[in-house]
Amino acid sequence: MNVTNSKAKVIGMFLKSHRERLTPEDVGLEFTRGKRKSPGLRREEVAVLAGVSVTYYTWLEQGRDLTPSRDVI
Repeated sequence: MNVTNSKAKVIGMFLKSHRERLTPEDVGLEFTRGKRKSPGLRREEVAVLAGVSVTYYTWLEQGRDLTPSRDVI
């Protein structure tokens, strides 16, 4: 594993762990659709809050070799 890929994996783990610890109420979301099967925010909610597509956020969380801005992280 190269250094860049390793860094991407660390960013992915960071994002996922923080997403799982937050609730919609923590970030000012009042209405969410459907019953939650797992704790934390949905990827779709984080993507909206970060101003990126769900696909891009998913790739970040998967540890793909991308270069997100500081604001996105």
